[in-house]
Amino acid sequence: MSFWTAVVVLFAIACWTWLRTQKYRALSHKNGVYDHTAREHELEREVEEMRKRIAVLERIATDEQRGKDLAREIESLRD
Repeated sequence: MSFWTAVVVLFAIACWTWLRTQKYRALSHKNGVYDHTAREHELEREVEEMRKRIAVLERIATDEQRGKDLAREIESLRD
């Protein structure tokens, strides 16, 4: 077997393996079985933290007395 024949055979095996993994990944995703990566878990955690922060900001914005105090604090910081 020549060098270039071996390269072509290895390339063909790599392509076949890649196609099979893509097929199985698509099938598992379609069936609802999806393996979350670490990055996806990190993003989900970050979104949850942001939701909590938004809830706090909404509570501050809707609380009139607290909102007035906050407005005064902001104005005093501007001076």
